[in-house]
Amino acid sequence: MKKLVFWRFAAFLSVLAFYACGSAQTAVEKEKQAAGIRNAVESSDFVFKASYAYPTGYKSIYLSPYYDVKVSPDTVKAYLPYYGRAYRAPMSSREGGYMFTSTDFEYRADKGSKSGNWNVEITVRDLDRPVTFRFDIWENGTARLSVTDTDRQSISFQGDLLSGEEKR
Repeated sequence: MKKLVFWRFAAFLSVLAFYACGSAQTAVEKEKQAAGIRNAVESSDFVFKASYAYPTGYKSIYLSPYYDVKVSPDTVKAYLPYYGRAYRAPMSSREGGYMFTSTDFEYRADKGSKSGNWNVEITVRDLDRPVTFRFDIWENGTARLSVTDTDRQSISFQGDLLSGEEKR
């Protein structure tokens, strides 16, 4: 009986070890992902999928997978919620979050302070107020978005960045 328990335990450990080794990315896969992210940032063609919202002065909020910001060379489409204090009340219930399509915006991408990090700033000009999206993007595909709005408290989002090849 003790031998049977020993062999089952040994089999479980070996399966666990093989599973853990198989889930890690290789160096080639990491470099390919970093190159895809770099190209997406430089060509301004990516999708930010938000998974957490961090309102100013409140606890973090887990988001459903439907919130995103789609950036292309000629259009920015945002579909994000808003939690926090608004200094001016919206005129309709549609204006509760950041839900817009913009064709008049300024896009600026710079290398970040660390290797494999990029800072992207998008200033939207065709809304009724100035709104700035600041992305902090890492080469592993994670990103943080800080939204600055003159009519609302600032809010941040954490999520993943999909490059042009991954989003299709």
